[in-house]
Amino acid sequence: MNPIRRYTLPAMAALALCATTAQAAERWNLSAEQPDGNYITVTAREFAEDVNKATKGEVEIKVHSNSVLFKRQEVKRAVQTGQVQVGDMLISFLGNEDPIYEVDAVPLLARDFDSAWKLWQASREKLAARLEKQGIKLLYSVPWPPQSIYTKKPVTSMADFKGMKFRAYNAATARLAELMGAVPATVNSGDVPQAFGTGLIEAMITSPATGVDTQAWDFSKYYYDVKAFIPKNVTMVNARAFAKLSPDAQKAVLAAAERAEKRGWELARAKTDELVATLKKNGMEVGPAPAAVEAELGKIGATMAEEWLKKAGADGKAVLDAAKR
Repeated sequence: MNPIRRYTLPAMAALALCATTAQAAERWNLSAEQPDGNYITVTAREFAEDVNKATKGEVEIKVHSNSVLFKRQEVKRAVQTGQVQVGDMLISFLGNEDPIYEVDAVPLLARDFDSAWKLWQASREKLAARLEKQGIKLLYSVPWPPQSIYTKKPVTSMADFKGMKFRAYNAATARLAELMGAVPATVNSGDVPQAFGTGLIEAMITSPATGVDTQAWDFSKYYYDVKAFIPKNVTMVNARAFAKLSPDAQKAVLAAAERAEKRGWELARAKTDELVATLKKNGMEVGPAPAAVEAELGKIGATMAEEWLKKAGADGKAVLDAAKR
């Protein structure tokens, strides 16, 4: 045997093994909607670190916050087509595509985290099945704090909202604004300060987290803590990218997603009062909605629940029935 070949073959085999190992490492990008200080993005970063460690480098996830890669309306399509492997977005934004996606944005169905969790458990399987048909795998959810109303001027009844330019961020909040007598205007969270400043909107319903992120005290004065509903962001992965992983890595990613969901829901509970306190500390007048507004919201919630059930059909009824158990 040629002595050179005797030593070269093992070396070549070692090089081939290294090359195979290097190719096995999957480098994913995660498009996150919110800025770094938002606890939903914090959860995404912790998820990425968890996956990196749990898979021992087989999967490396880089988080891109504040919608720098894709805007909310682009995220699902980007994940579906593989432009980005992982995406985080407000799931109710997809309500026009399928009503199951927006069940958590129907006012008054779930106004506290216990109810919101039951609603999520009741709807998760159906939501995941719809995403799966489109080449997307559901990983985990993180809820927003309860959605409440911000205004520049005080309100005493629902009539005060008539003609008011009201921020909407999905079909459900646009419908809510209409039923309140307001005029909906679609505005992404990052554009809220400018929209208030230019007069595009005069009021909004959103979480105290978005209020703090956008420094709402600079452009609005009143925070009515109506806790109308609790929407969620959902983190999803391209199914083909997930299928390429080894079985062990797949299990590790799903286990990390389960831990991320647990942390995210715990953070939402812990942060809500703190965020409302920050609004008050910075000069906003914080309090419950006037009784007349609360009463009208109850009627609006009933109307929207009925409308949603008509759209969602048997699947929608099954979700609501399961959430009540």
